[in-house]
Amino acid sequence: MKDVYLFSGFLGSGKTSMLTDVIRQLKEKNLKPAVIMNELGKLPFDSQAVEKDIPLKEMLEGCICCSGAEKTEAQIQSLLLDSDFDVLIIETTGAAHPVEALDAVYSPLFAEKLNVRGIVTVADSKLWLNRETLTPQVRSLFMEQIRHAHLLLANKTDLLTEAEQAQVVYELQGFNPHAFIMQTTNGRVPLRLLEDLKATAQVDKEDIVKAPIASMHLGSRLVEFKDVNFTQEQFEDWVRTLPETVYRMKGYVPIEGVKNPMLFQYAYGMVQWLPEYVKMPAKLVIIGEDVSRLNVIGIE
Repeated sequence: MKDVYLFSGFLGSGKTSMLTDVIRQLKEKNLKPAVIMNELGKLPFDSQAVEKDIPLKEMLEGCICCSGAEKTEAQIQSLLLDSDFDVLIIETTGAAHPVEALDAVYSPLFAEKLNVRGIVTVADSKLWLNRETLTPQVRSLFMEQIRHAHLLLANKTDLLTEAEQAQVVYELQGFNPHAFIMQTTNGRVPLRLLEDLKATAQVDKEDIVKAPIASMHLGSRLVEFKDVNFTQEQFEDWVRTLPETVYRMKGYVPIEGVKNPMLFQYAYGMVQWLPEYVKMPAKLVIIGEDVSRLNVIGIE
């Protein structure tokens, strides 16, 4: 039996940081991980965080859900047939309902080969405190991801005061009294907490509050920068003009005077720039509501 963990959490909460750290811990115990990574966009940026020697299946455009169950089954079946691994981690897109994603993993094809340990949800603590600013549909999904967790990480606690940290834990525990809650920064969680999770039973679908992607107008947009010329300051000025319904951006942005496009990440008003030592394609994925209408710097 191979253990399976489903990593859930809203866009930009810190799932990929948790994934890379859990992989490190598994390797230290001489366990071989495999990963199925689901992304909402058409470009697999998060998968670049997974080392080359780890079996990886990518599913783009948010298809680990009920409508994509057949694709999920095919990817798992392929891993079971072709790859040598001990633990399977499935990282869903931030726009996926965790229970629907978990339900897609249950299949008579491999029921005797997989031991589904549970849902690990990463919750952005600051976003929890500001959840009333989200649109009703998006807030519903954010809350559902937290409500169905078996292990809940209150992440980014370094951005909060001690009083705010206590408030977050108290409110999360009241909202999901069944989950073990751990305060984290950078999504770091001891592997033993995952290993302590009990196997989950088949989920009753009637318990799901539906929040499908379509009803949120949530989507992604892939932007390619060609022959553009702007400074980091000009780009950040543009970022500040974006509506609150842009939740996440990630990609490689060409900056004046810098040799290679820089790795750029954005989540809920906070930006991060990192130098890139390999020339990556100058492309940016924007995730949010009605992103097709945005005016993008250097493009329109």
